[in-house]
Parts: sequence; structure tokens; C-alpha cells
Amino acid sequence: MASPLYTFPQPTIKSMRDFRFGSARAKTLQAKIYEISKTDMSIQEQQPVELYTSLADLSDALPGNTPRFIVLSYPLITRDGRQKTPYVLIYYLPVTATQQAKMLYAGAVEIVRAQADVNK
Repeated sequence: MASPLYTFPQPTIKSMRDFRFGSARAKTLQAKIYEISKTDMSIQEQQPVELYTSLADLSDALPGNTPRFIVLSYPLITRDGRQKTPYVLIYYLPVTATQQAKMLYAGAVEIVRAQADVNK
């Protein structure tokens, strides 16, 4: 049996789990950026590790020519007045990314979605 192409180091698994549970009752937008390490094909947080709380900061941190995975949680008020905090995965794919990078990240989308426990 072949070994999986992408791996999740324990710190990445813990980071995703802590973010999912920690952002559930957040009052502001929260986001983390993940990348694929080209040396060992592990999925890890983009360096420097940071919790983004505004879309402006998040967009400034994204590279202009490399795909990334963004796990985002944002509060909203439903029509009936309840607060919900959706938890989503964004696959960031700039048009200037190389074909190799596009294929590398496209192959990992479903794996990251499953590991991050994002349903939609």
C-alpha cells in the first residue's frame, strides 16, 4: 500500500483543532493560513504563525504567486437574532501561481478540508 502524499504534523493537527474550538464563540473574524512544505509535503501554518482578525491583514499576509489554505471563522447574526460563527475553508489560488503549485494544492484540498473538519 502506498503512503499518503501529504502529511499533517502533530502541531498542525493541534493548531487546527484549537482554532476550530477556540473560534466558535469569537466576536470578531479570525483566520489562519496554512501552506504545503515543499521539502516534506507536510501541511503546516504559514510562517510567521499569526491569528488574523481583519480581512485587510489577511490579504496583506497572502503571497502574490503561491496558493494557500485559509481556515476562517466569522460571527454573524441570523434573521431570528441568534449568533452563529461559520467555520470555512478558503482555497486561495492566485492567477500568477505556477502550474506545479496549482496541482500540488489542488490535490490537497479535500484532505485539508477533512482534517480541518470543515463541512462546507
